[in-house]
Amino acid sequence: MLRLENLTIQRGTQKVADRINLNLEQGKIYSILGPNGAGKSSMLKTIFGEVAYQGHIYYGTELLSRRSLLSWRKRIGYMPQDTQVEASLTALEVILLGRLDALHMHVGDELLREAAEMMEKLNIAHLAHKDVMRLSGGQRQMVMFAQVLLRNPQMLMLDEPVSALDMHHQINLLEHVCDYTRRNNLITLMVLHDLSLAAQFSDCIILLGEGKIQGLGPARQVLQPELISKLYKVDIEILYDCNGSPVIRPLRKSYKQNPRENKA
Repeated sequence: MLRLENLTIQRGTQKVADRINLNLEQGKIYSILGPNGAGKSSMLKTIFGEVAYQGHIYYGTELLSRRSLLSWRKRIGYMPQDTQVEASLTALEVILLGRLDALHMHVGDELLREAAEMMEKLNIAHLAHKDVMRLSGGQRQMVMFAQVLLRNPQMLMLDEPVSALDMHHQINLLEHVCDYTRRNNLITLMVLHDLSLAAQFSDCIILLGEGKIQGLGPARQVLQPELISKLYKVDIEILYDCNGSPVIRPLRKSYKQNPRENKA
């Protein structure tokens, strides 16, 4: 279990998190939602040990500290927003960097097999020998996701993992997140902007705003019109898909101003 106790994150004069308490359980997928500036990425960076904070962060009985930072990070598969790779490496070489601790002058057959299987599962095997700097943003994102999984993490932290992907690859990546989380009994924490995708692929929604958790629980419970409209400052309507997951639809201001004309 990952536990946050009175977590406070200060950015300049703004408290992006103010005494947040949260328990995250193994085998579950949590999505952090909220408007820009709500502290979503800051929370991931803080749990990874990149941002100063007040309070306590535990994984099991281990407390995050400067002394334990190296061993702490080894258990986390962290994929930040910026997946830019500056070095001229092939996609396969970038993925192998996920197991940097196991790399030597000669890469073993077993590790190569693991990397190849990972690329095959993610439908990016055809990119193996292409220069990663020549790939599209979406292709790079899939390569970095493969690198994260090759680390065999105990916890996944993904910051906007589908932002550069088309619909097919969004679903493909998130299905793999679900499958990997369940099979390996991980804690998975994602930042998403698409509320409808979060509703489909999350066990629990963490809705942030004004430095506080504004909603916590299943999507149908948390994603309510009044709360979403208040936080995002936009009118919405909520529909439901064939599986009962909420689909959030933002409305143009003209829909509210001229309801009769829009029905015509």
